[in-house]
Amino acid sequence: QVQLVESGGGLVQTGGSLRLSCAASGNIFSINAMGWYRQAPGKQRELVATIISRGSTNYADSVKGRFTISRDNTKNTVYLQMNSLKPEDTAVYYCNLNQPRGYTYWGQGTQVTVSS
Repeated sequence: QVQLVESGGGLVQTGGSLRLSCAASGNIFSINAMGWYRQAPGKQRELVATIISRGSTNYADSVKGRFTISRDNTKNTVYLQMNSLKPEDTAVYYCNLNQPRGYTYWGQGTQVTVSS
């Protein structure tokens, strides 16, 4: 089993920044990709950003240019640097890890609130 521990959420004003962290531990035999999703009240969970094992990244159009995903392979940790935050970014952010054979794991979620 794999455990994902998230941190870094909080309350910021519009235009502020936050950096989320997600540390993976456990039976990590291989990682296809790690990423971040978010879910706001009344909305479906949506993809924010992903990074594959070789470093390629993918971003939702709504965050492109403002958010940056990165990872530290030695620590099995993925980060999400969020700049120029908007109230629309308010959501619970979930870390995700994909392994071969279809194994998928989720973190507990961390709240990000952007006030005006």
